[in-house]
Amino acid sequence: MTEPKHYSDIKADVFDRICDRLMKNAGADDEYVMRTIRECIMANTDCTSLTPKMRARMCHELFNRIRRMDVLQDILDDDSVTEIMVNGVDEIFVERQGRLTGTGIRFESKDRLIDIIGKIASDVNRTVNLSSPILDARLPDGSRVNAVLDPTAINGPALTIRRFPSRPVDAAKLIEFGSISQQALEFLGKLVISGYNILISGSTGCGKTTFLNVLSSFIPEDERVITIEDAAELRIMGIRNLVRMETRSATTSGCNGITIRDLIRTALRMRPDRIIVGEVRGEEAIDMLQAFNVGQDGSLSTIHANSAKDAISRLETMVMLSTVIPVEALRRQIASGVDIIVHLGRLRDKSRHVMEIKEVAGMTKDGIDTRSLFVFRETGMTEGRIEGDLVRTNELINTGKLVRRGLEDYEQ
Repeated sequence: MTEPKHYSDIKADVFDRICDRLMKNAGADDEYVMRTIRECIMANTDCTSLTPKMRARMCHELFNRIRRMDVLQDILDDDSVTEIMVNGVDEIFVERQGRLTGTGIRFESKDRLIDIIGKIASDVNRTVNLSSPILDARLPDGSRVNAVLDPTAINGPALTIRRFPSRPVDAAKLIEFGSISQQALEFLGKLVISGYNILISGSTGCGKTTFLNVLSSFIPEDERVITIEDAAELRIMGIRNLVRMETRSATTSGCNGITIRDLIRTALRMRPDRIIVGEVRGEEAIDMLQAFNVGQDGSLSTIHANSAKDAISRLETMVMLSTVIPVEALRRQIASGVDIIVHLGRLRDKSRHVMEIKEVAGMTKDGIDTRSLFVFRETGMTEGRIEGDLVRTNELINTGKLVRRGLEDYEQ
């Protein structure tokens, strides 16, 4: 007597039959695909051994495989998940509320995982293959994607998806979460309106992009804004005169790559009031600095750094690696172009906070002079959560832009 087939074997048989039928109707919509899946399940005699619940599960899984993101789809539909990490076929981890956990979910094969990575790349007109094994892209909902194929990724294809809330975090939410005080946010809002150039620093996952989105909400709606990113993920709200641009990798078919540097130079010819660079991480630092110094007041960007002071050092290093310029001249460019540094951090309880707001006050004989305006100070812990205040430590020195905007009477 023949033993009954295992669930996965039955699903594989049904999948093959579905593919045969869909090949005859390449332009099928979701409704047709779902109907085809149900019909193929009902037509498969082995499916009679499955419970109604198992058949419904199979239908759901097959639809996700054919039209969506396969085993990742249910994770992507979970709003509590902020990060998805696929380490080869067998290991998928997620982050919820700052904590990493395994899922117990796996891809059925390496080829299937590569197919998903390829689909993500093709959806945003990018290429990932053995000759170009690293992918930076985005999903339709704006989630940030990084993928690395083997053998560059030794354990097999690696896929990382940074997700953003379905409802963008606004200023009120930041205050509710305790990430920033009302006083500090109002202060930064006035600086954005007045055209201060602001650099947001912090480590990976500390909320730089979210904070950049919140600060951009203070930009007057009648201004022209150009955004520049590796993969478009900023959500600039309330600006009608908005141009969004993203980079493109070179392809094996001969298409030239388009870098952040290229886009910054192009943006300067597009009559912007402000330029927002999603992140500076390399040789484009010199072009961003030039943009900050040629009249694009109120421009914003982010940078990876351990502290606000380190952000200045990193900016110096990146510029010096890309061009030959005397250190003193470079520091004068930074002191002239960058007005404010906002440093974000993640505390040991996994909460995200504005740790420091610094003013770039100018040059001294020893280098760039910076002054702390706000500093986060812990006051204790309650039920495992760190409590603290963003304390005002100094007054703003360079008030010229506030004066020109007519906000000189603003309570600093």
